[in-house]
Amino acid sequence: MKPVKIGLIGFGTIGAGVVRILQKNRQNIVDRLGTAVEVACIADLDITTPRGVEVDQKILTTNAYDVVNHPDVDVVVELIGGYEPARDLILKAFEHGKHVVTANKALLAKHGDELFAAAEKHKVNLGFEAAVGGAIPIIRSIREAFVANRIEAIEGIVNGTANYILSKMSDEDLEFELVLKEAQEKGFAEADPTFDVEGIDSAHKIAILSRLSFGTSVDFEKIYIQGISRITPVDIKCAREFGFRIKLLAVAKFDGKELDIRVHPAMIPESKPMANVNGVLNAIMVRDDLMEENVLVGHGAGSLPTGSAVVGDIVEIARNILSGASGRVPAQSFQSHSLKKIPLKPTHEIEGEYFLRFLVQDKPGVLSKISGILGRHDISIESMIQRGRDMDGKGVPLVMMTHQAKEKNIQQALKEIEQLDVVCEKTVLIRVER
Repeated sequence: MKPVKIGLIGFGTIGAGVVRILQKNRQNIVDRLGTAVEVACIADLDITTPRGVEVDQKILTTNAYDVVNHPDVDVVVELIGGYEPARDLILKAFEHGKHVVTANKALLAKHGDELFAAAEKHKVNLGFEAAVGGAIPIIRSIREAFVANRIEAIEGIVNGTANYILSKMSDEDLEFELVLKEAQEKGFAEADPTFDVEGIDSAHKIAILSRLSFGTSVDFEKIYIQGISRITPVDIKCAREFGFRIKLLAVAKFDGKELDIRVHPAMIPESKPMANVNGVLNAIMVRDDLMEENVLVGHGAGSLPTGSAVVGDIVEIARNILSGASGRVPAQSFQSHSLKKIPLKPTHEIEGEYFLRFLVQDKPGVLSKISGILGRHDISIESMIQRGRDMDGKGVPLVMMTHQAKEKNIQQALKEIEQLDVVCEKTVLIRVER
């Protein structure tokens, strides 16, 4: 059969991984697909730096629109990231009747409505398995394997950088900044790690998963996001004493009326599988009305894991091309006419348990002042730890675990507590996800 031809936009780490997989496992793909997948064009601003894979120099270009306009390209693979020109390139590819595979979670989270509508209008396929969870087939699982299941909640460790940092801090009692520097040296963290450590990357991913799971578009700007940069070894030690591990968690829960979507550090019981997913691994838990909890674990980033997800989408689309099908599986998991607008639950309405770490002066009466304010806001204390004596005048940690409480009450209480002259710095709050 005629080979299916692809064009790559972006020949960096993931792009080189895609080419390496297509070359290394060419016969395996032919045996499963029935024909070959060939690279017809590659665009990158830098086409001179070696990538560790051999390609015909004639197919290289510095103009991304050469890929979109290439007459032989069936599938455009967008791997440059960012909003523009990625958005325009994908829309142009659709207009030319070309299918698209992308790993661009930020673009899908912000402009998903436009892109999904354009793909449907032009009757082409949009694959994005690599946008969430790398090699974990979470997108395909939600769209196909769990199609009969009414999903109630998704929780995930979906950023390998943050998970590596928290795992290292937990296992070796190290400070955040030290582990971050080591992660950058090893290539696990970007030079500017803000998107990873402050939860923005995880928020992009949970927005996509929420769209697929609940059949609704999500306003990314309204997602509550909190990162891990204020987590300290003291927090980790105290969490361990309470029987928890701290993870950066992306959460989406649907109560039948509102969606509760947020990203923040969370204390997870050590007995839960998610608590024991460490290093750069990702894990995603799906809970529904049929199978309760199902946890998928795997590599969430890297040249070959992410490249594997990209190639999986390419082969899926190639099968559609060979069979003359398009839109066989809705890109958004739901038929477009079945999509609905589900309101997001305001953060202040959330209820849960909380870990609170205060840094306070070592004086009599401090505990009674803080517990008094918490009590006035209907917050009861489950347990407490006080660490050492104040030997240098900088204060001592006072750690509390609360019973179930309303977020609004917690925030009001903390605002009041932080005005006390015995409190030395802003309180660290970590939510408990049991």
